[in-house]
Amino acid sequence: MTHRFGFLIAHLNILTLCGVLLGAFVVEFGEGEFPCPLCFLQRMAMMLCALGPAYVIMRARDGEVKSSDFATGYGLSAIAAVAGASVSIRQILLHIVPPDPGYGDPVLGLHLYTWALLVFVAVIIASGVNLIFARELEPRGVKFGRFSRIVLLLLGAIIIANALTVFAIEGLNWTLPDDPDSYQLFDLLRG
Repeated sequence: MTHRFGFLIAHLNILTLCGVLLGAFVVEFGEGEFPCPLCFLQRMAMMLCALGPAYVIMRARDGEVKSSDFATGYGLSAIAAVAGASVSIRQILLHIVPPDPGYGDPVLGLHLYTWALLVFVAVIIASGVNLIFARELEPRGVKFGRFSRIVLLLLGAIIIANALTVFAIEGLNWTLPDDPDSYQLFDLLRG
């Protein structure tokens, strides 16, 4: 049972991070709040966090997933989460001095970069627990099936959508604007 549970945990980790990234799109498109460069770095770190469990799932395509594969996947997630947490902390520190209102509107009382820090801390803890119990949770006798394919396709679609969003906001410039207020690519195309 625990061997299948370890495989399910990998899927749930990806789906949770995909849910957070989709929530960022809701704020961006639904509320018209454009992400800043630090926001994009946090999104990229979340996508990298999801690539750790994705590695575990992909290893199941080749047969048995070894403890070393499981540890590699969650080690990658932990490193990505530490990098993402450092970006979140940087953004929190930029807006911590009153009367700075922060970047964007708060969601449930916290700004998105504060929520991102909480997500990264959760990923670090989850990765640590998975690494501690790697032998017990090592997926054995699991198959890469339709559910695995759907989860990885969702992650891939979110990665592509974020790349397109960066391109739309950046336009044909070399850098992202510090405080974006439009999709510069569309502004350029409109003339």
